[in-house]
Amino acid sequence: MDKFIINGGSKINGKIAISGAKNASLAMMPACLLAPGCYTLHNTPNLRDVWTMSRLLGSMGVHCELNDHDLFVDSSKIDSFEAPYEHVKKMRASFYVLGPLLARYGRARVSLPGGCAWGPRPVDFHLKAMEKLGAEINLEGGYVVASADRLQGGKIHFDVPSVGATVNAMMAATLARGSSRISNAALEPEVTAQARMLVKMGAQIDGVGTNCLEIEGVDSLSPVNEHTIPDRIEAGTFLIGAALSQGQIVLENVNPYHLATVIAKLEDAGCEIDVRGETISLKIDEPPRPTDITTAAYPGFPTDLQAQWTALMLGADGVSSVRDTIYLDRFKHVPELTRLGADIEVNDNNAIIRGGKKLSGATVMSTDLRASASLILAALLAEGRSEILRIYHLDRGYEHIESKLQALGVDVRRVKTEEF
Repeated sequence: MDKFIINGGSKINGKIAISGAKNASLAMMPACLLAPGCYTLHNTPNLRDVWTMSRLLGSMGVHCELNDHDLFVDSSKIDSFEAPYEHVKKMRASFYVLGPLLARYGRARVSLPGGCAWGPRPVDFHLKAMEKLGAEINLEGGYVVASADRLQGGKIHFDVPSVGATVNAMMAATLARGSSRISNAALEPEVTAQARMLVKMGAQIDGVGTNCLEIEGVDSLSPVNEHTIPDRIEAGTFLIGAALSQGQIVLENVNPYHLATVIAKLEDAGCEIDVRGETISLKIDEPPRPTDITTAAYPGFPTDLQAQWTALMLGADGVSSVRDTIYLDRFKHVPELTRLGADIEVNDNNAIIRGGKKLSGATVMSTDLRASASLILAALLAEGRSEILRIYHLDRGYEHIESKLQALGVDVRRVKTEEF
């Protein structure tokens, strides 16, 4: 087990390159199940979640090899149609194999994610979409068992746009017989990235980049090489970190369009931002202004940056609010931030932050990926030394984050620990 030791007071200053997008990689990798052969996914981040997906695909007979951010995938031979609990419990994106397995082989056995009951839950969107395409769905011992002689085109409407259900349904529909329509589809860049990969493979998809996808099923697809888009959440985290520490940063290999809402909010908070091509520069030489946010599906403010924005508002002199409309229980970072001296009150899905208070170093514990990032940022504001436990969460979604922070002037180091 590792932990981070951070000495507060550092400013984030310098230039870094943003890694490939975790969530795009996790959508593109299962797409390789749709057509036998060899793929190369360039700009793939070296992350715990990527390795988890690689092991899951490997358990099905797919060979995955990551070499200097080029992920080689050979799906020529599939000898298993099961996604075991041991993999799915670590990462909900493992459920993405359901659609392509059904589409190509007509069968799949996929574990329900950990903690899920059979009642209402996010995976219902996935299952209902498969049923709309003609699949028979059963639950056996905590596993979804799905089958279809061949999927048939159908009309799928999501009551709430879901990234995972959209990519799963899109993959399934590419090989279904006839026409499919997916309405209220998710608009996130990672969904569009997967759609463009599918089109490159030979899929017939109209409306890419919109919330209405028209898909004409084809008999077969072909392997491709594809480049993974930059990680907008990593980019947003570093921008917020520079704003919080009153520093200056230049991000390279980033898509500013994917961060338009975040950039606008940072400007509202007093940051000077310059966008040129695939580069974003930010500077601020005074405490950020209190600025309220409400998370929303893309192109709204991303829920994956909610915790980081909460940390930013700790440095603002005044009261601000953070409201999360995507995940109503996504404030598990707040009790840990209060250990540093934060003054935050949470009611339902709304947090009131009274910023400008003195923070002091403490030992805190990561509860999830994005909460972990907020603890790092808050530790920059705190006086003295902070220790952040359970940083394996960070390794799921931030590639060598301590090295990037060190390059930007942050006093942080990773050490082994017996603490859990």
